[in-house]
Amino acid sequence: MDGGSNGAKPHRIGFFLLPDFTMMAFSAGVEPYRLANHISEQTLYTCKSYSIDGGPVRSSNGMSVNVDGAIDGIDGLETVFVCGGVNSRAQVTKPLIQKLRRVASHGTGMGAICTGSEALAQAGLLDGYSCTIHWENIPSFMEEYPDLDVVPELFEIDRNRYTCAGGTAALDMSLKLIALHYDNAIASQVADMLIHHRIRDGDEGQRMELRTRLGVSHPKLLEVIAEMEKNLEEPVNCADLADGVGLSTRQLERLFRKYLSTAPTKYYLAMRLSRARFLLRQTSLPILSVALACGFVSASHFSKCYREHFSRTPSEERRPEA
Repeated sequence: MDGGSNGAKPHRIGFFLLPDFTMMAFSAGVEPYRLANHISEQTLYTCKSYSIDGGPVRSSNGMSVNVDGAIDGIDGLETVFVCGGVNSRAQVTKPLIQKLRRVASHGTGMGAICTGSEALAQAGLLDGYSCTIHWENIPSFMEEYPDLDVVPELFEIDRNRYTCAGGTAALDMSLKLIALHYDNAIASQVADMLIHHRIRDGDEGQRMELRTRLGVSHPKLLEVIAEMEKNLEEPVNCADLADGVGLSTRQLERLFRKYLSTAPTKYYLAMRLSRARFLLRQTSLPILSVALACGFVSASHFSKCYREHFSRTPSEERRPEA
């Protein structure tokens, strides 16, 4: 049967693919709509993909995807999702920003998958809305757009703005939108077809529990590492970290040696430098701003630590490969 529920026209969705988009997130975002059609035996949704010029788009895994048309084709759609991936900030062009603003002004719902939120932010389409992005990008995204309401959720639906963390979070967001458009029964049947045992709520956290990520179960050690993660910009000294969990500095050092084979100071420094590396690669923040955002008091000290850890300077990290 053609037509949506009760003979209504299908909900038309466009997926705009940025170069180096994440294939996993794109697939997870689009497949639920196909299965909603299959289960309902109606064309509830039509989905098409787009690029700037209508040519194939290379994903971050190296595979290219043929699209249905150029960006001009997104006019008149009910919803448009921008699918991002690696270094999305650099992939956003002025023609894309202009087009997104134009279709949004006509009432089109605007969404983003993974780092596609970068395009919506650059276009000013997230101003006044809650939004999210992949957890790895949240600190840099907040640095670039300090006035945005960025939340660390799996996905965020705020009126006609739909953003998600990427990966399988795109699946949960699409299922939630199907439930909102039609009913929970169809969304649940789609999840069952996808062997997705539970439709997650948007407000669930993006990351695994620290205990699972590290393979460590010692509660005081986990508490200290969680505190480190929360304080990258203004590092807490190890004596205060130890005191906060009722340990001496020496006891804390023994815990780190036993479970992580390193000293707490080195672990904390590596955490801050890893964040700095991401900011250097994925944002245009000045090197001094990156240094300050990661708890270094000067560019020279930051550069020294960075070179010792990664065998290259921050400037070399940012410089394109020859």
